[in-house]
Amino acid sequence: MTGYAAVSRSFVHRSPWGAVAARVLVAAVVALSVLGSGVDARAAAPVAFEVDGVEIVTHDGRRYDFTVEIARTPTQRARGLMYRREMAPDHGMLFDFGGIGPRAFWMKNTYLSLDILFLESDGRIWRIAADTTPLSEETITARGPIRAVLELRAGTCRLLGIEVGDQVRHALFGNTAPDAGTD
Repeated sequence: MTGYAAVSRSFVHRSPWGAVAARVLVAAVVALSVLGSGVDARAAAPVAFEVDGVEIVTHDGRRYDFTVEIARTPTQRARGLMYRREMAPDHGMLFDFGGIGPRAFWMKNTYLSLDILFLESDGRIWRIAADTTPLSEETITARGPIRAVLELRAGTCRLLGIEVGDQVRHALFGNTAPDAGTD
């Protein structure tokens, strides 16, 4: 044995307080390890989402389809895309708030940079927060009449020319095309 380990072992064997101190130290380390990992495990535990499609129609008539997970419950909305390390370019998440009002988001525990689209009750894009900063706790707000929020991979709006005023089509907004989903 070397240095500290030899001294510690010697102290434990020669003093009754050393044995108690060693046991308390081991118990504390084990407890902190279990508690620490439990918190992380609960925070990153899977949350189930319904999957559906949305269509974005731009101001010049171009149409883009995305597969989205729908966040309807408070638990789903609180989790969102947290802890995810990747997302396909044609995927996203649609947050359904069930009512109209100002909305605020942050990027805490979100490793992906996102384009956050704040949507009115008819699906019109009211605001775009483009290229958000991963893991930031800065608040991203829209003080307008927001019904839902659509999160896409960062750069999607710039790449596809999606702008404020463009239309997101989904049953949530009552604007799904009659032939949606058929070819």
